[in-house]
Amino acid sequence: MTERGGASAPSGEREQARTRRLGSLVSALPALLTDGAVYAFALWTVLYHAAFLFDLRPSVTFLVWLVGCVLVGGYVALRRWRRRTGAASSDERDGPAESPAATMDRRWLLPTIAAAVLAAVTAGLDGVPWLVPAVAGVAAAVGAVLLTRRAWLARPGVGSDAPTERSWQSGYALVASGLVGIASLFIARNTPDDVFYVGKSVWVAERDIVPLRDFLFTEQVAAPLSSQPPIASIEVLAGALGRFLGIHAASATWYVLLPVLAVLAALSLWRLIQRWAPRRPVLAFTVALAFLAFVCGDDAALGTFHLPRLHEGKGMFVSAVVPLLWVYLTRWFDTRSRKDLAPIIAISIVATGLTSTSVMILPLLVGAAGLGMLLVGRWRDALVAGVAVMAYPIGAVIVTRIALGPMTSVIASAQFFDAEGTYRRTLLIGVLGVICGLGLWCGPFLVRRGTPALFAAGATAAMSVLLVPGVLEALSAGSGLAAVLWRVPWFVPLPALIGLLCTIDFAPLARVAALRAVVGAALAAVLVGAFAVAGTPMWSVRSFVEVHERPTWKLPQQRQKIDFWIWNLDDRPPGLLLAPSTLMRTMPIVTSEVRVVMARNGYLVDYDMNSQFSQDRLKLAAFADGVDQIAPVSELAAAMDRLDVGTVCVYNGNRKARDLAPELGLVKFASRKAPGAVTCYRRTA
Repeated sequence: MTERGGASAPSGEREQARTRRLGSLVSALPALLTDGAVYAFALWTVLYHAAFLFDLRPSVTFLVWLVGCVLVGGYVALRRWRRRTGAASSDERDGPAESPAATMDRRWLLPTIAAAVLAAVTAGLDGVPWLVPAVAGVAAAVGAVLLTRRAWLARPGVGSDAPTERSWQSGYALVASGLVGIASLFIARNTPDDVFYVGKSVWVAERDIVPLRDFLFTEQVAAPLSSQPPIASIEVLAGALGRFLGIHAASATWYVLLPVLAVLAALSLWRLIQRWAPRRPVLAFTVALAFLAFVCGDDAALGTFHLPRLHEGKGMFVSAVVPLLWVYLTRWFDTRSRKDLAPIIAISIVATGLTSTSVMILPLLVGAAGLGMLLVGRWRDALVAGVAVMAYPIGAVIVTRIALGPMTSVIASAQFFDAEGTYRRTLLIGVLGVICGLGLWCGPFLVRRGTPALFAAGATAAMSVLLVPGVLEALSAGSGLAAVLWRVPWFVPLPALIGLLCTIDFAPLARVAALRAVVGAALAAVLVGAFAVAGTPMWSVRSFVEVHERPTWKLPQQRQKIDFWIWNLDDRPPGLLLAPSTLMRTMPIVTSEVRVVMARNGYLVDYDMNSQFSQDRLKLAAFADGVDQIAPVSELAAAMDRLDVGTVCVYNGNRKARDLAPELGLVKFASRKAPGAVTCYRRTA
């Protein structure tokens, strides 16, 4: 009996050790995956930019990157794992953390929260003069700044409370993120900008060349789009990935890259909530995901830039880079360790490789965090953070603008939304606008005390100033970025703050854990119910989304089939393809081998809409679309000559174009039956 009992003890200890190691691994996975992805994509972006100096093809750069990822990634992962396993298990930490409201002077706290609620309610309602929420928002922001500063100074030298990390919580986040990744395969939103983003990937995959000039209207003859300089590297990565795997670049983008991006975006949101939430991070994460899922529809809604548009760099920027940068800044300000500066620098490079919008949003984000640092007298830290975040993006922009010239003023000022328009375009109106406002102006009182509270107060203050009438107008006049200034709310981690609304604690419930949990669940249910009733879900046709039974390209399937049919015509003559605008917008995503007359009319703004370059394309597109008013036959024929149109395909329902075919010297050579009946003509001399 003694021997049997003695033998079972070591076995039980080994089982407990394995369980602890498994729990430690699960807890570490969200950080390992996201940090690893940040360093990997930062390395790719640096190599992509360096390849311009050595004239390397994307396929070569991709192979160098793969080797670098294996070597660097393995080394970093090993070091991190050793530190993790050597430390005490974080599962042993327990207990909710205090939010800043718990330690603040109630005499000033209540008026500040009242101002925040007033700002949120009036901003979300139509018919209220915008001056009311603007003034109330500034008052709430000033109160939050002063209260969080006072709370920090009352506990000098103390940063954030250590976040509670339980393996089951990380496991939940991993499962939820995996489901988000799977869902990305079945949700398809036809986005007009895909002709550029995915079209560039297709060009890279088929030609193994990075197009530095226009590739949509000409064979790199015309100047590139001024608003899309070749700084971003994600489209080239997708193209190089497709070439490496031997699959179509669109498949590499939507079947391989997109699910990975979706998982990383969800885990990035989880990491911020887990870092900032004073309690109930799983519940807050669930509410935040529900917000992104149910509040779509509008073109500028934050949910629209999640799953439906993650493959576009700007979607990944707002969904993953913004929350991760807040995480990294929080950790670094708590430790002020040099090693914690590394991920901040890396993610600034990632932002540069994702979208040119980062050059506008990053200064706002690091400025908001820097304001929090300045509030407690850490001006050197604010300066270091600013340099770490902005050095690479500014350098990339300077080099690009020197090489390509200044941005075209026409495209930069194509549209503008003032403070009220920006709020209601991005943060919405009605019940949803009120909830977004509560997340924005109550954010400093929802997060953990210490650094999260300081940073949330800085973000609220910065956004409140931007929403004052006249501020965005001044920024537009000074920067020439009127067309994209409506994106300024992106630097605020709004989905996370909205999720934290369900973590509000009430003093009478502080000692009753069960009742506290019930109240939190009830708040979460109310929020999710509001999203479901007032919002437009991302899978709704009103969000311009189709849900398929199997993974599909994010294109209307009928257009995709027609374009493949045109591409595969054996006797298709050389020259440009003229077809209905929707088909021409799809063709660059199908192949770069079939050049089209006009990939997208909106991009012609960069080439002067009144120029012959643009007018020829607009006239011919109107002819192929079958609009009521078209140009005379002589003008159409001259435009076809100038553009070297070789093939003209029109829907059979376009009787006008078919009747004019003989006058234009068009001879039928192929036809496609319904559905999607199309007739194609070749031009004769």
